[in-house]
Amino acid sequence: MKELTLSTLIAVFEEMFGPLLFWALVAAAVAVTAAFLWVLLRERGLAARRLVRAELFAPLGAVAAIAFVFWITNSGLGDIGGPVDLVMVIAIAVAGAGGLTLLAYVVQALLRRRPG
Repeated sequence: MKELTLSTLIAVFEEMFGPLLFWALVAAAVAVTAAFLWVLLRERGLAARRLVRAELFAPLGAVAAIAFVFWITNSGLGDIGGPVDLVMVIAIAVAGAGGLTLLAYVVQALLRRRPG
C-alpha cells in the first residue's frame, strides 16, 4: 500500500467492523452531527452551560470508543506495538469523546423545558 486513500480506509474499516456495523456507525455519526448543527441553527449559537455539562461525558466517550474497538478487534492495551498504534488509540479516544459530547449536547437541547 503506497497511498492512503478514502477507498482504502473504507475497505479496511469494513473489514474490521463488517459492512453492516461500519455503515451503521457512519450513519449514526452523520445523524448526531446533523442534529447538532440543527440545534445550533435553531438556538443561534452554543449555550455555554449546556456545553460544559456535555463535556463531562467526554471521558466516558473516549473510554467507550477504545473499549469498543478493542472488543471488535479482539485486542487490548498489551497489543499496542509502536507510535502509530498509540496515535490511533488517541485518535479513537478523541473521536469517542467528541461524539459523545455532541450527543450529550443535542440530548440536553431536545429535553430542555421551554419557558412559558
